[in-house]
Amino acid sequence: MISFESDYIAGAHPEVLKRLVETNLESLSGYGSDKYTESAKERIKRAVGIEEAQVEFIAGGTQTNAVVISTMLKDWEGVIAAETGHISVHEAGAIEYTGHEVLMLPQTEGKIEAKALRGYCKAFYADDSHEHMTFPGMVYISYPTEYGTLYSKKELTEIYDICREYGMTLFIDGARLGYGLMSPAADLSLHELASICDVFYIGGTKVGALCGEAVVFTKGNRPAHFLTSVKKRGALLAKGRLVGVQFDALFTDDLYFRIGKYGNDMAERVKAMCAAKGLRMLMDSPTNQQFPIFENGQLEKLKEKIAFTVWQKVDDTHTAVRFATSWSTTEDDLQALENALREV
Repeated sequence: MISFESDYIAGAHPEVLKRLVETNLESLSGYGSDKYTESAKERIKRAVGIEEAQVEFIAGGTQTNAVVISTMLKDWEGVIAAETGHISVHEAGAIEYTGHEVLMLPQTEGKIEAKALRGYCKAFYADDSHEHMTFPGMVYISYPTEYGTLYSKKELTEIYDICREYGMTLFIDGARLGYGLMSPAADLSLHELASICDVFYIGGTKVGALCGEAVVFTKGNRPAHFLTSVKKRGALLAKGRLVGVQFDALFTDDLYFRIGKYGNDMAERVKAMCAAKGLRMLMDSPTNQQFPIFENGQLEKLKEKIAFTVWQKVDDTHTAVRFATSWSTTEDDLQALENALREV
């Protein structure tokens, strides 16, 4: 079975795995206090262009979202997110489990619009009974979004300006950041993105690592005793080296960005195959996730040869699916998909 189910169907990129094997028998201190983790932090600080940035590593995306949100919010605050945002839909209530409400806004192509955000904040503070309500203390967005779409520099700046006006933190989920930054549609560099938010993370799990995310606090705003809070929430790896070594490799010789570009290039070829088949797309994604719409009968035939994610029902007879590409997508995979599309 050929799989386009997700961008983490394979293990680690060979260059990352090579470094894990090379360092495997070294005796290193635990909990991220080893030399490779320190090296990875320095490489990331140089990459984001903020010398005073504070970098921490967490094993996975759900843990990262839950830890960052719960440690940066006050206990009376919630987090604003798009109704299709990852923490709104696909975190199994992990954020609410920490005691913080997810405050959902309507989305446009997976994105929050600045106008809607401002309207929400104005309405909240204009309500005479807002002391009885959950205060908006943070805005959460993904780059790219769940639909593979991107915020422009202008859109991100407008959102950040509103966050500062209302005293909210802007948190960017970068689980697929490498694909976003390396998209031809992106008008943001890593330096610029880091300067237009308070905290973000660099996804490793979906961009070449076995596991791991790198959290970057951009304004010297890492919560006090952050390591203690991570451990309290069950998210601290004793073998912190596992993530440190991987990110040290990912940020050597631009590997992270090469992986992002490769995944996007393969996705563009998938998009071209779908266009040649005459398929409509749910929306135009410029990154590694593509969302073609199939007639339901076609899907049943396609399932026999290709693994994919069923995304959403479009109407009674049509369904949108997701094809995701990554560093592990091969020419043979693309050929198999093209052959399968011809037969449905």
